[in-house]
Amino acid sequence: MSFASLVFFIFLPVVFALHWVWPRRQWQNSVLLAASYFFYGWWDYRYCSLMLFSSLMDYVIGRKIADARTPRQRRLLLTVTLVSNLGLLGLFKYFNFFADSFALLLAAAGFEVNTTTLNLVLPIGISFYTFQTLSYTLDIYRGEFAPRKDLLEYLTFVSFFPQLVAGPIERAMHLLPQFSAARIFSAEAAITGCRLMLWGLAKKMMLADNLGGIVEGIFIRADSASGAELALATFCFAFQIYCDFSGYSDIAAGTASLFGIQLVRNFAFPYFSQNLTEFWRRWHISLSTWFRDYVFIPLGGSRCSARRNSANILATMLLSGLWHGAAWHYVAWGAMHGACLLGEKLFGRDHAQIPFAATPGGESLLPGLDACWRMARTFLIVCAAWVLFRVDNLNEAFQIYWRVGNEVFGASFYVNLWKLAGENRAVLVTLAALVIAEWCGRRRWNPLAWEKLPRAVRWLVYTALGWGVLYFGTQRSADFIYFQF
Repeated sequence: MSFASLVFFIFLPVVFALHWVWPRRQWQNSVLLAASYFFYGWWDYRYCSLMLFSSLMDYVIGRKIADARTPRQRRLLLTVTLVSNLGLLGLFKYFNFFADSFALLLAAAGFEVNTTTLNLVLPIGISFYTFQTLSYTLDIYRGEFAPRKDLLEYLTFVSFFPQLVAGPIERAMHLLPQFSAARIFSAEAAITGCRLMLWGLAKKMMLADNLGGIVEGIFIRADSASGAELALATFCFAFQIYCDFSGYSDIAAGTASLFGIQLVRNFAFPYFSQNLTEFWRRWHISLSTWFRDYVFIPLGGSRCSARRNSANILATMLLSGLWHGAAWHYVAWGAMHGACLLGEKLFGRDHAQIPFAATPGGESLLPGLDACWRMARTFLIVCAAWVLFRVDNLNEAFQIYWRVGNEVFGASFYVNLWKLAGENRAVLVTLAALVIAEWCGRRRWNPLAWEKLPRAVRWLVYTALGWGVLYFGTQRSADFIYFQF
């Protein structure tokens, strides 16, 4: 079930009413658990059993880890949960990829082999809920969290429908305690949630889906498109994936707020970042912090030799790329980010001089020239990497780099780019309005939280966005991009 569908806006009020009709914890959690499995089963009910199996396994192992008497028993139990969870993820998501890659490797060495592939449908959201349950048992193993005895509470934590299929990836320490007590309805939280949902839907349906039309129209003929067209498509894809995924995260957080649940923030205006390190602290925050805490730091983090630290960064980014998809172009995307992070750390003169700030771009209304240059440079690097993310294979990416690189220094490139921008001016003007709104509202999570503006002005904006969502939602609709991961 998609947030951007009519059935969701029938489903949500029903669940909302049932949830608040009786303010008891067991009832509220039962409603959310049933609703979450119904929400997930709407896509394919057969995979509800897979999610339930994964949840029950980690619930049992989590309790056994806490009760284990020796370090050896704890390590054995942790190994079981790691092998089981990653094995299921590998079976559904990576088996064919590794089998085909192994066959190609042997063929290059002169050996012909027949590989077996599996015709399996990738369960939606499996990467997200697998990492969520893994973090639960890992935190118990590290002594940072006590296992829950209430099975209903735990199952609701794993399957909570607003963030089930595309995150944010919640930690047990943050989300589970919120299911431990009965929730009291808060009108303020509900209003905040509705604003977040409206902003997320506007980004998704007014921008992401329409930018997607431009991107698909050019990338589908990438072998014959001009450098200007490919540059425009790459620029549009950068904002398509941002509006699509951050829009999903905003709708998820807003929906959760209607039920008295607070989710973590997943995006913090990443395209205003002044270096790649800051970008990864603002983009898909729940995943980047997951890899930091459960991969990078256990490998040694930064508290090791420079060579080892560089290897840790590269390994973490390669795994991050592989998490996104079972294809070499995703691995290359992670490798490119890892290499650029290393280059920035080793050779960037201004890297150490720019501390991470809560307000991206500084507190001033207008950024300085230095800040503008750093933001533009970072955005260009991110866009170059997005090519690897969007293409179907590495050869296509190299062709795009070659064509844009050959044409970018000629005057015709910019003439064509200007012409293309004019042909798509409605979408690009709307995108410019989004960037301005986010820049002006970057001190807050949601740019629509304008409490000091007159009520009439606020409602004028809400109404305009609502009509925009309804209009564009009937023109073009596409699944959220991160459903495939």
